[in-house]
This record gives sequence, C-alpha cells and structure tokens, in this order.
Amino acid sequence: MEFSIGDIVQMKKKHPCGSYDWQIFRMGADFRIVCRGCGHSVMLSRPKFEKNVKKIVGHEEIPDYLK
Repeated sequence: MEFSIGDIVQMKKKHPCGSYDWQIFRMGADFRIVCRGCGHSVMLSRPKFEKNVKKIVGHEEIPDYLK
C-alpha cells in the first residue's frame, strides 16, 4: 500500500474511544498518526503500522500550523 501525509486509514483494532480511523501526520521510519475520534497521537514503527492498517479510507489536507 502507498501512504501519504493526510491519508485517513482504518486500523484492524479500534481505539479505546471507539474509533477505527486515524490520520497520518508524519511518515518515515516511524509514523505519527492521530485518532479521528478523540485526537490522541501515537508514534508507530513502519512495520507495525503497515501490519495494523486495514485500508485507506480517504484523504484530508493537514493545515500548515499542525505539521
């Protein structure tokens, strides 16, 4: 799968807030993703992230002040 900053991905397991959707904020050796339900931010290694992604749901641009 090809990912880009701003992609909204659906993970295999849901977050404790109940949301499955996360948005990618940073890419590289690690990914920084933010929960679309509660705003919680998590850093994951690339292999762990790619293993846990189910599908890409959509894309939304990230404002410059949040990058």
